[in-house]
Amino acid sequence: MKIYLVGGAVRDRLLQRSPGDHDWVVVGATQPEMEALGYKAVGKDFPVFLHPDTGEEYALARTERKSGRGYRGFVVDADPSVTLEQDLLRRDFTINAIACDEATGTLVDPYGGVRDIEQRVLRHVGPAFVEDPLRVLRAARFMARFAPLGFTVAPETLQLMRQIAESGELDALVPERVWQELRRALGSAQPSAFLRTLHDAGALRAVLPELEALYGVPQRAEFHPEVDTGVHQEMVSDMAARLAPGDDLVGFAALTHDLGKGLTPESEWPRHLMHEQRGLEPLQALCERMKVPLEHRQLAEAVCRDHLNVHRIDELRDATVLELLGRFDGFRRPERIARIALCCEADKRGRLGFEDSDYPQGETLKRVHQAALAVQARDLDLTHLKGPAVGDALARARIQAIAAVRRSTSGNA
Repeated sequence: MKIYLVGGAVRDRLLQRSPGDHDWVVVGATQPEMEALGYKAVGKDFPVFLHPDTGEEYALARTERKSGRGYRGFVVDADPSVTLEQDLLRRDFTINAIACDEATGTLVDPYGGVRDIEQRVLRHVGPAFVEDPLRVLRAARFMARFAPLGFTVAPETLQLMRQIAESGELDALVPERVWQELRRALGSAQPSAFLRTLHDAGALRAVLPELEALYGVPQRAEFHPEVDTGVHQEMVSDMAARLAPGDDLVGFAALTHDLGKGLTPESEWPRHLMHEQRGLEPLQALCERMKVPLEHRQLAEAVCRDHLNVHRIDELRDATVLELLGRFDGFRRPERIARIALCCEADKRGRLGFEDSDYPQGETLKRVHQAALAVQARDLDLTHLKGPAVGDALARARIQAIAAVRRSTSGNA
């Protein structure tokens, strides 16, 4: 029996990044032998065990053979005769197919993963890459994480990704699994690389058609020097990651704020009147298909519907501002307002030449919200009021508070 550290922990160590979980592969062992040593079997599809002391995962070296459609259609062989090199061959990318003998520090790198880390290349290990459609999404998600380090996808790997997309295999992906990969990409440093990689591979239309529809759609150059709506979306997603690192709630709402522009009739280009309202239907379809969590969905709907109103908040009447805060559910969910402000700021600054622009509207939104939130019914004299009159009095008091903050802000300016 021989045990090796494998996968992401080895890769991240070579990249001088903090590793996540440690995964181990065991060569030359059987399940009874592992259990006799105190390891707890937990794998359903293949033999995986938890270490009796650390709780880390140890998997028997295995091979996989394609037996059906999709990413679950594989026959697994975990015979003790399976070698480390055979186990590494079944992995997706060379940078993940490196093992380390922790006792000696010796690296086992039969497929050139160390070289590809040094050259910042994401490259598939072998021809079996095309057998698992999930690897297209994993490639895109890895790019969202590693593009800031200078990584690019090897041309031959991108070609295999196109082959998978053209085969229709991506249709076999479970939508919830697509959401898992998307969510992780949105929490990464450069979500645009996820979108661009899938777009370049011809795969975005299969997994996120609502986003693919944005590419090639022009916008007015005076407001969007980048012109292409798909490029704007990439810039917005990256700005959201910059403003709210690791926050996939902000990331998802920023990602989906302009879906309506993909539905604008060509006769109306480059203008996109009513794109906020048009965007709600494809957003809801995307959320239903991928079983997006309710919190993500509600924030995304708020941003899609009202991001232009936040942009022009200084032009709105005080009563209209209160209505806007109500549509945001800002009194029951006050934490939502700061995230909406970030999403709208990402939209404003996710444009060519606007990356370092100020966005005072975000601060205005937060200030008027705090002023309105501070007005509570218990603090008002509502003795002689009943029913709807109570709500009307509370609304008037909150409108007055909003007006006072706006006057104060304009006076200081």
